[in-house]
Amino acid sequence: MSMLVAAVKAEGFKPPGLADFWQPYFGDGAFAITRPMTLMVFSTVLIVVGMLAVTKKLAVVPGKSQMATEGLYDLVRNSIARDILGSKEFLRFVPLLFAMFMLILVNNLFGVIPVIQYPTMSRIGFPIAITMVVFAVYLFLGMRRQGVWGYLKGLVPPGLPSWIIPLFFFLEILTFFFTRPVTLALRLFGNMFAGHLLLLLMALGGEYMLLHGGPALKVMSIGPFAMNLVLTVFELLVEFLQAYIFTLLAALYIAGSLADEH
Repeated sequence: MSMLVAAVKAEGFKPPGLADFWQPYFGDGAFAITRPMTLMVFSTVLIVVGMLAVTKKLAVVPGKSQMATEGLYDLVRNSIARDILGSKEFLRFVPLLFAMFMLILVNNLFGVIPVIQYPTMSRIGFPIAITMVVFAVYLFLGMRRQGVWGYLKGLVPPGLPSWIIPLFFFLEILTFFFTRPVTLALRLFGNMFAGHLLLLLMALGGEYMLLHGGPALKVMSIGPFAMNLVLTVFELLVEFLQAYIFTLLAALYIAGSLADEH
């Protein structure tokens, strides 16, 4: 890191920042067509075409593509959906959870794929959109059984002193309608944003040291490039884990609403 500090202090080096995540193709503001928007569309097409291609010719002895797809599906179906939602309820939620997992995973992996090298989930709007779907399902399940008023009443456990009920109700509303969705979205966004920013810093810092630094800095540029390779491998693990954790938490929230139905 001290190597990069020297590069950052050197005249002319511009460290990466928020502007590197915007990348509009044309337009401005909320109506701009940006690179992450096109990558999200591309990932959706890629997943659909890939799944159709893999499932079109299923074999008893699976090939590499079928084996990888079945492994990911079994992970979501058995390790997340069935273990958390229970054997009676899990099947109807597997399509939602699997689609969510694959969408997040593919868009996360874009961050380390050559040429693309942009994790779509580093734009906060995408984690928020997926989180809104999770909580729409979560709230619908709870309110369908109990009704809106019954659901809100259920946020306060019986037996509390009357003077503390308003405070407890406020805290529960804050937790259910703000804290949970915000933390779910920010966890995914923060990890993808910070990881990609660190990779950018190492790559651009090493490049600047190599191309614009003196003889000593040129030699020292090996450090940032080597660290970039190490962080890329680590980022692969983080990208997979974040897709898994997001899907796991979504299943936990849905299971909470299903428990109220029983």
